[in-house]
Amino acid sequence: MAQPVSGRILVVDDEVELAKALCDTLARQNFEVVGVNSGNDVLKALESGTFDVLLSDLMMPGMDGLRLLREVLVIDPQLVVIIMTGQGTVQTAVEAMKLGAFDYVLKPFKLQSMLPILARAMQVRRLRMENVRLREWAERLSYESPRYTLVGSSPAMQRVVHLIEKVAPTDATVLVRGPSGTGKELVARALHRNSPRRERPQVTVNCAALQEALLESELFGHEKGAFTGAVQAKRGLIEVAEGGTLFIDEVAEMSPALQAKLLRVLEDGHYRRVGGTQEFNADVRVVAATNKPLEEEQRAGRFRTDLFYRLNVVTVALPALRERPEDIPELVEHFLTTRQIGAVRSRISPEAMAVLLRYDWPGNVRELANVLERAQILAEDHVITVDDLPDNVFAVPSAPPSGVGSPPGEAFHECHCPDEPGAVTPDDISLRLGEAERLHVKGVLRRVNGNKVHAAKALGISRRALYRLISKHRLEDPAPERPPEQP
Repeated sequence: MAQPVSGRILVVDDEVELAKALCDTLARQNFEVVGVNSGNDVLKALESGTFDVLLSDLMMPGMDGLRLLREVLVIDPQLVVIIMTGQGTVQTAVEAMKLGAFDYVLKPFKLQSMLPILARAMQVRRLRMENVRLREWAERLSYESPRYTLVGSSPAMQRVVHLIEKVAPTDATVLVRGPSGTGKELVARALHRNSPRRERPQVTVNCAALQEALLESELFGHEKGAFTGAVQAKRGLIEVAEGGTLFIDEVAEMSPALQAKLLRVLEDGHYRRVGGTQEFNADVRVVAATNKPLEEEQRAGRFRTDLFYRLNVVTVALPALRERPEDIPELVEHFLTTRQIGAVRSRISPEAMAVLLRYDWPGNVRELANVLERAQILAEDHVITVDDLPDNVFAVPSAPPSGVGSPPGEAFHECHCPDEPGAVTPDDISLRLGEAERLHVKGVLRRVNGNKVHAAKALGISRRALYRLISKHRLEDPAPERPPEQP
């Protein structure tokens, strides 16, 4: 049985015999290989077919390797280029890598030294093509407005987009999981917008916002006289969403009794209004969301196992923002564009962007959006600086930079209390942290002779944040340390 082809390689070398020998050798390693002898031949080959790797000589008459590199990356930006070069042109090969080449090999070379490079090149090619496919899927998704889109080019977010693109056209029940503020409702909107139900309503209910009796009435509706105040019959949200999508947010907050009723809707589509006897049939696509670990909720008896399996047909797991920091610049640009405050769009300074990249964002994307909204209001001349960011996005280092601040262990020895009982309470810890912060800031100020600019830089915070710390801990400008006077 023939082995599958490892990949398509295009070889170019003006030495005809060398190019032919290399092609024959690589073909025996199960590569599909095409050999040519000039840069123009390479361009013609790329126009007529697709290749994974280009193995190119650097010094060729007519079109040399550098010019060829520029040309081929315009035709196929995902092509992986490996340069073959002699000892005397290594510097030029390095320049080629700066222009986009993947690697270079010194001629003459042995096949065994080339094979690992080709294996890595094929892996890079596969990753590049996968990213292209993911971007195409992302571009095909439709959103209700530019404001409500899933933003991010990181692999984690692209996997989310890919999954949405595949499951949206179906009627499958979807469970969206992820920390609060990661965009679970945006996923529900994207699923609805790209489904055959897009012309019908999408209805949202938040289980954490309503008491059990009210939630039951909201979901299933009620008949006249079903309870005190029910002066007329009311349709439930399941009925309102007929033909469309029902998004149940914070589904883990639903009581066991309501979970049983929801399970019946998912199983056979039947339900009754509160206080009624008539059976209704629900034609809705259910998308549920939670930020709780449902496996633990099941073990604790708070969430039905059968409902979990019925909801968990397809799971979309949203990553926390700290798990995809590479998306922060893109998110910043998105929020400054779609949530612009004022007539002129604000921009962000590199220093402020660096602060945002260092922060771990416990509130996730929602927190980032709120921080940027606040910063736009405070910014002068429509430029967001570190002084426009809230204090909580600045993290005081646990250890001072080299040459600045307290020596290792100094803060511990200063705040240690020998008379303290052995048991440590949360209040003790809070007091110790506050004292450690005070001593750390005080030590940094002392060692930079009270220079606020240098102290703020050493602490990694803005001057405004430093002033707040000084006020918080009632620190006056400490004088630099002086040696004791000699008697």
